[in-house]
Amino acid sequence: MIIPASHLKHLITMHRENTRNKLPAILLVFLLGSGHLLAQREAGDPAVSGFQDSRHHWMDITDHEQVIVPADNQKSYQRGNVREIADNILLYQQPNGGWPKNYDMLAVLSIDQKKALAGHRDRDRTTFDNGATHTQIEYLARAYELLKDPRYRDAALRGIRYILAAQYPNGGWPQFYPDRSGYRKYITFNDGAMTGVMTVLQHIVQDVPRYSFVDDTLRKRVAGAYRRGLDCILHCQIVEHGILTAWCQQHDNVTLEPVGARAFELPAEASAESVGIVELLMQIDHPDQRVMRSIDAAVAWFKKVAIHGIRIQRIPSTHVVYKYHMADDDVVVVPDSAAPPVWTRYYELETDRPMFANRDGKKVYSLAEVTRERRTGYGWYGFWPAQIINSAYPRWRQKNHLN
Repeated sequence: MIIPASHLKHLITMHRENTRNKLPAILLVFLLGSGHLLAQREAGDPAVSGFQDSRHHWMDITDHEQVIVPADNQKSYQRGNVREIADNILLYQQPNGGWPKNYDMLAVLSIDQKKALAGHRDRDRTTFDNGATHTQIEYLARAYELLKDPRYRDAALRGIRYILAAQYPNGGWPQFYPDRSGYRKYITFNDGAMTGVMTVLQHIVQDVPRYSFVDDTLRKRVAGAYRRGLDCILHCQIVEHGILTAWCQQHDNVTLEPVGARAFELPAEASAESVGIVELLMQIDHPDQRVMRSIDAAVAWFKKVAIHGIRIQRIPSTHVVYKYHMADDDVVVVPDSAAPPVWTRYYELETDRPMFANRDGKKVYSLAEVTRERRTGYGWYGFWPAQIINSAYPRWRQKNHLN
């Protein structure tokens, strides 16, 4: 990825600030735009960046539903420990082929932790949220390519079949499967859930070598699921005043209309998730007119809603411990004519007005109206579309002879 020099300082600053405050790692990935997809294309040992969001939740957030909790001195494997990490991944896979979220695949587990995992099987908690399932499949495919351990191949195949079983007839995927209660049933782009699943299928369809173990019968099923998934993505793209724009974090699993999830995640055009979708679409070989029109429209929308003349600044404040994070500072919007364009996470439907919300579900229109707990604990602003506009999109147009 090429980051313009004018943006680099701001990216580094936001990365450091989020790290200090232990914000979800997926937000750090979003700060770099296409971190997840880029990580999957790294050479050498399999990438581990896709596991970071779940690791953060396991290490930093109390979740009493977890089968095991981290020890005070829990150690971690390094990226080069491929066999150890892959063996860990096998411990977490459930009988239906999926994985639960919010565990650390890199943790050096104790004997007791391994016994607890081996003795607990829960098919209802398998999900695509926080990088779960699609990230494990990608890792196991790479591990099998490197080590030729048939356990990794077989586990990856079970995971692929789980993906196929979870797909709706309209091509979308829920956040959880088989438990589709509440907003878990919605077609979920939030945190890269559906784009992560589609990336696995895309790699198989495009004959990426690490998936050479997928036989012809399964490959045909994957190809069909991928086509349906692509149709679903294109149908979900929001149309306003006759113009294609972007996508919501979640779409209704029947009507495909934008819907909310958590109280502060209202129906809206979501810039970060839309970037991930555009990245996926730009990886399609020989895109047809529908795909090209979708990408062009989304990029035009990114340019339209870019915010100029402000920067997001963290300022010292009193120490507060919240349920999901702690904060020693606050976040404010400061006028700065020299700052690069920035985007809000959400834009109001029909108006494209920057939009925020609190845990009470109340919509507000400025960061100052958001409670400090949500200001410091959620990524409301970011540079997500910058690398699409400045780098990836021009290259994509050149590649497809559109200039």
